[in-house]
Amino acid sequence: MASEYHRGDMDIHEQTSTYHLFVMLTKWGSLALTALLVFLVLAFCTPTSFLGSLAVGVVIAVGGFFVLREHGGDDAH
Repeated sequence: MASEYHRGDMDIHEQTSTYHLFVMLTKWGSLALTALLVFLVLAFCTPTSFLGSLAVGVVIAVGGFFVLREHGGDDAH
């Protein structure tokens, strides 16, 4: 009975795609929430103007985009 077991024969393409989607949404969602929270805190809790707060939020969003974007192909870590 144990000889009927074949390790690694299952197709896990859908599970792999779901995992990568979850990681991508978590990564970009965290960046969006961070930029939004920094903007809101600066706008309402400090004497920084609306445009100053917006500028800091945009700088964080653009910087995070360049840090979090995908580099390379499928073999990249």
